[in-house]
Amino acid sequence: MSRLALAEHQHDIIGALRRLDGTATVGDVVNATGLGADDARAGLKALLEERQGHLSVTETGDLLYRFDPRLIRRGSEPLLSRVRRKAWSVFQAAFKAWIVVMLVVYLVVFVVLILAAMFAGNRDGDSRGGWGGRRGGGHGHGHFPVPNFWLWYWIWGPRWRIGRPYYGHRWERSLHKEDKVPFYKKVFAFVFGPDRPEPSQQQLDRSTLRLIRARRGVLTAPELVEHTALPLPEAENEMGRLMASYDGEPVVSPGGEVAYAFPELMTTAHGTETPREPNPTWLRLEYPRELTGNTAGANAVVVGINAFNLLAAASAPWFIFPRLGLGGTAAWLFLVFVPVVFSLSFFLVPGLRMLGVKRENRRRAVRNIRRVVLGMVYDRAVDGRTVGVDEAFEHVQARLTEQAVSRSAVESALQSLAAEFDADVTPADDGSLRYAFPAVRTAFLEAETVRRKLALEERRTGAVVFATDDTALEAGERELEAFDKELRGYVPSTDRVDYEADYEVVAFEEELGRRGLTPA
Repeated sequence: MSRLALAEHQHDIIGALRRLDGTATVGDVVNATGLGADDARAGLKALLEERQGHLSVTETGDLLYRFDPRLIRRGSEPLLSRVRRKAWSVFQAAFKAWIVVMLVVYLVVFVVLILAAMFAGNRDGDSRGGWGGRRGGGHGHGHFPVPNFWLWYWIWGPRWRIGRPYYGHRWERSLHKEDKVPFYKKVFAFVFGPDRPEPSQQQLDRSTLRLIRARRGVLTAPELVEHTALPLPEAENEMGRLMASYDGEPVVSPGGEVAYAFPELMTTAHGTETPREPNPTWLRLEYPRELTGNTAGANAVVVGINAFNLLAAASAPWFIFPRLGLGGTAAWLFLVFVPVVFSLSFFLVPGLRMLGVKRENRRRAVRNIRRVVLGMVYDRAVDGRTVGVDEAFEHVQARLTEQAVSRSAVESALQSLAAEFDADVTPADDGSLRYAFPAVRTAFLEAETVRRKLALEERRTGAVVFATDDTALEAGERELEAFDKELRGYVPSTDRVDYEADYEVVAFEEELGRRGLTPA
């Protein structure tokens, strides 16, 4: 179907979905719009890319398209949130310009004025026979030494380009030694925090596409959860978008599980090598967000400069003004009021931001706990074993050594996963609860069944999985053994965990761009 025809049909399909409260089969849409089945199916698939929704399977094996009744666009942002973000962006830009002027200019001005006041005090002392110095003024004519502050370094740095982001000192250590971050970027980071990566959807999808190829072109929502830690409903929503974006097709397995097949992603002219899977979610934990992203030394320099300006401005009426004969409204406005207000604001903004950073880090800590618990759940599920709160708490506590872990947080994560996957809950002999996750194992088994049926990857000789001289019992045992072997390979070891920095999603592509290359 052409894009023009698809766009024309979508208006009718959206109207039908609104009347059907967002839930419909292909047949429902055909009956409501009069479109052909193929056109209705193509239109529903395209809508999954634009609107929040996912697929379910009915008891009869039919596919059910389920959209939010409001048919909300993916990535849509409430008006108030957009206004707030735009206002903050404007404030940042204005305050950054003010920082450049105030911090540098006033630093130089106050150094000059303080030196001038000191020498003026010396001349007064000499005329009264006071302490030190030559009569007549060794420097004369009001010329005072001004130290070299390497202002070029403030404005620029070797190999630095305008607009390049600064993600913090951890990222800076990964740069070439000649890619020196200009100091002004660290001043901005002190006030507003380091730049936050804003990866494109294409960059975000790259890891998932590698996962799909590694799993031979077929993926289920529970498998996506393993690599993203998304709640299961959100993972189902995301699978719908991926299917529409990358020409996938829903496939209902014999057991009624929705699997998503991506034959186009498996078509290659460069051999049959299977890419390595991306790390699962428990090997991509989130670092705590940093308030400034700077080293302690860089922060100390920034604090020192602003504190100097603040003290110099606050003390100017008693130290600088009398010695240099300054006064009046202009002097009080530009040498006292403006720099004092600026310097206090300079300290106030990161102080207020600290509240938001702490709140975000609490969320990250909760998400990290979920990721580690998820790893344990999947590890036990593929073997048919159960999970208890106490052992889950010990498992998480032993691996998240850099953050506080409470038993209640682990229990909450385990209960949340149990609700998502409809876990079986049974009491143990000691009265504690045991959680079994058969739905996870079933999803892996059904996905493997679809992979073998579709065989999207090029076939290669491997271990014998069927022989004509097998008895029915031998064939069944061989197939179960092959399934178990495949399933165990889909859940990497949970004995260790690791972290992934926010910037790693975009840093690789930025480096290729600087070299004039494109990502593979």
